[in-house]
Amino acid sequence: HRFYGESKPFGNDSYKSADTLGYLTSTQALADFAVLITSLKQNLSAVDAPVVVFGGSYGGMLASWFRLKYPHVAMGALASSAPILQFDDITPWSSFYDAVSQDFKSESLNCFSVIKAVWDVLDYRGSNDSGLLELSKTFRACKTVRFPSSLSNWLWTAFTYTAMVDYPTPANFMMNLPAYPVKEMCKIIDSFPVGADVVEKAFTAASLYYNYTGDQKCFEMEGGDDPHGLSGWGWQACTEMVMPMTVSNESMFPPSGFSYEEKSEGCFASYEVRPRMNWITTEYGGHKIDKVLKRFGSNIIFSNGMRDPWSRGGVLKNISSSIIALVTEKGAHHLDFRSATKDDPDWVVEQRRQEVEIIHGWIDQYNKDIAQM
Repeated sequence: HRFYGESKPFGNDSYKSADTLGYLTSTQALADFAVLITSLKQNLSAVDAPVVVFGGSYGGMLASWFRLKYPHVAMGALASSAPILQFDDITPWSSFYDAVSQDFKSESLNCFSVIKAVWDVLDYRGSNDSGLLELSKTFRACKTVRFPSSLSNWLWTAFTYTAMVDYPTPANFMMNLPAYPVKEMCKIIDSFPVGADVVEKAFTAASLYYNYTGDQKCFEMEGGDDPHGLSGWGWQACTEMVMPMTVSNESMFPPSGFSYEEKSEGCFASYEVRPRMNWITTEYGGHKIDKVLKRFGSNIIFSNGMRDPWSRGGVLKNISSSIIALVTEKGAHHLDFRSATKDDPDWVVEQRRQEVEIIHGWIDQYNKDIAQM
């Protein structure tokens, strides 16, 4: 994908300005894949070979959109944890953080309550320099923290990503984590004696995310690097990938709203561009997707795990006999795409078996159609 990993069209200047970043769009990326696949098929003398595209998360969105935009290039798509309905007003804006909160609440009401209580305490204690100094020590910050929001963001990131990757086996997708890390975080919080400090509890739980291996002596709270290579996403979120999100009063995070005007001003300050707020649904659709794709689309699997907060913006019901939703109650972010292990629960094994069986059916039908031409 252009502008990610080693694919930097303008070298070290790729992120320099809107003039270069303007070439970072989902439509251009899809066109890249179409050119690549077409070229490969010609070069390998396999012009009639069936092609199925696979993707997880944003890649899953691309996979489903590719099937819809380039049906002559790919005859099927498996889109895992693809929140293609997280735009405009299709999905409730609070659904993502409500889902994160529900993951923690389902493990322990005390765990949920401790996390819900910590934000106000951080703001209060971090309101002066001496308080920030003490908090920096508690959080084992490499340097004294200048803003209490840095500590909140550190906790927020840990709790959110852990909910996303709440896998049933040990994994290292975002960070090294144990199996069922949300459960493990809540065990840490629940193990504290009655009356223990909420900040200490929240910090220790979040440390599971950042330091499960125990090799971090201190934590970079401000001005850190981009460990997951997501810097390009800021541009995309400010141009086309506008996913409105709010935090409800029922959530374990501090309540917050969403304003298209504020989003636009923030993006202009960062990149000197303003987002095209409704471009994704104009370009790819999304509204009344079941009615539209029932007659128009085919050969797409949407797989989602309900522990993953992104699932709320996914396709969770079958649309037709060949646009199929595979939903697992305990699955997390594109779990089906992770390497199989001997410890995989039966329901993951069954989900993957179903995917393979469905795709085999597509390919068999495709080959029959080709043979009759």
